[in-house]
Amino acid sequence: MPRLIDPPAGAALDLAEVAARLDESGVDLADEDSIARCTPLLAGLARNRDFLADSVLAALKASYADQLSLNRYSAQVFLLHRGARGFYLRANLWPSARDAAYAASGPAAFSYGVPHDHNFHFLTTGYFGPGYVSDYYDYDADRVDGRVGEPLNLKFAGRSQLGEGQMMLYRAHRDIHSQLPPASLSVSLNIMDEGDHVPWRDQYIVDLGQETDGRGTIAKRPTLTSSEMLLRCAVHLTENGRDVAEHFAKAHPVPRVRANAIAALAAVEEGEARVAVLERGMRDSDARVRDDCRRWLAI
Repeated sequence: MPRLIDPPAGAALDLAEVAARLDESGVDLADEDSIARCTPLLAGLARNRDFLADSVLAALKASYADQLSLNRYSAQVFLLHRGARGFYLRANLWPSARDAAYAASGPAAFSYGVPHDHNFHFLTTGYFGPGYVSDYYDYDADRVDGRVGEPLNLKFAGRSQLGEGQMMLYRAHRDIHSQLPPASLSVSLNIMDEGDHVPWRDQYIVDLGQETDGRGTIAKRPTLTSSEMLLRCAVHLTENGRDVAEHFAKAHPVPRVRANAIAALAAVEEGEARVAVLERGMRDSDARVRDDCRRWLAI
């Protein structure tokens, strides 16, 4: 379960001060202790009951120009500050089941009922509303290869609600949560990792299975970089694209990228040629790549 942190007492802080202090001191978001040292700043920002309304109004008046250019996430996310040291501050909006956004987009658009872990640490606090509810599970990432369908041997850690002022530190590749919508619209504030390493680390969508088996399995690995998508396009357009995909399939240091390069090469082949590409992939050193190729061969 994420670390529950008692927010330290102190005065309210404005967004500019919090951003400047984080930029000045730096945040090592691969280090749980470093994130924990950010708690006075995030707690101070959460005590400021005016800053978010002011920021939202300013963005609306500016026609969201900055948000459209800077925000890499969904409309659920409101970017507050992007630091130069590999982190960013954001506000997350959590609609209730009665809100129009929920009715229009469905629960999965907000990750409700989609158990998942995260491939980065982040610090979060409830800012407004009753907060989303989560069922939490722990797992040992060191005992997991990352294969689709692989058992995770989950341990149920409890249910908690991110109410106003509550603060939690989510731990990468350890905490899995299945979120439920809040009773009414809620907002959380987050300090998030945006280091160069993050896109190369897999995130897991989890199938909890039957409540009685207590294990859970990996259902999907949704992380995907733009280069992996471009590979799919390049192999169809040019011979040089195939050469690049061949190199990635053999030598890229990230197993997921090797697997996607193999998939791209197999997509432009048929019959025995396709089989040969996937069989080569089954000789990869990583269990995830071998398992992916084995599953694709069966299709």
